[in-house]
Formats: sequence, C-alpha cells, structure tokens
Amino acid sequence: MKRPSTLVIILGIAVLLVVGLIVTESFSEQGIAAYQDQFEEVGYYRNENNTGPVLRIYAYQTQVEDPEVLKSFADLLPHTKYGRTLVFFVNEPVKAPVVLSPESPYFPASLSPSIFAKYEKTPMGEQQLELVKP
Repeated sequence: MKRPSTLVIILGIAVLLVVGLIVTESFSEQGIAAYQDQFEEVGYYRNENNTGPVLRIYAYQTQVEDPEVLKSFADLLPHTKYGRTLVFFVNEPVKAPVVLSPESPYFPASLSPSIFAKYEKTPMGEQQLELVKP
C-alpha cells in the first residue's frame, strides 16, 4: 500500500485547522443573550405577511445610551430579506406592554417623549441608527 505524500498530509492538517476555527468562531459568538440584562422588550409587532415584505417593530426599554451598543444589539434582532425591521429604544420605565401598530408613528403618543433612539434595517439590508431628541 502506498503512503500518503507529505503534501497531502499538510493539506489535510490545514483543512482540519480551518474547519476547527470556523466551528470555534461559530459557537463562541455571544449573541443576544449578552445583552439580556441591558435591554427589556416592552413591545413587538410583526405583520402576518409571509409572501411579501415582513415588517417587524420592536420597542425596548434600556438605560444604555451608547450608539455602538444600541446598533450592535439591534443588528442581532431577526430580519427578513426584503423586509423591514424597526427598533425603538425607550429610556423610562414602561409599566404595561406597549401596543405597536404597522402605521407610522408605530407606537402610542404617550410613549413618544420617552423614545431616545430609533434603529432601522431596510429591505436592502442597510442599517441606520438615529438618536431622537425629545
């Protein structure tokens, strides 16, 4: 029986290393659980449209005001290709769940003064975080 050449052994080791790195990186991501203590969902809306654009609207209560943290958190939320995702960040305590609607302004007028940031992911995947000044 013929022994494998050194080149085949080196290529095999390289492939195993790359696969190992991919698996390690895939399972080491913290995901949305890393933000569990900083953000509390107070409202959610999703339209029933499964064949066309899906609209997801979230309202989160948080004391975090760092735009980078807000954007990285919102980037982890579900998004559908050709759909639209909106996230509103509220900095005051909300006692009851917020009822969101598919029509602008998406949330009750009583919540408007508490909203300090809005995140949007468009149907083409463009992401934008806007700090709202009440």
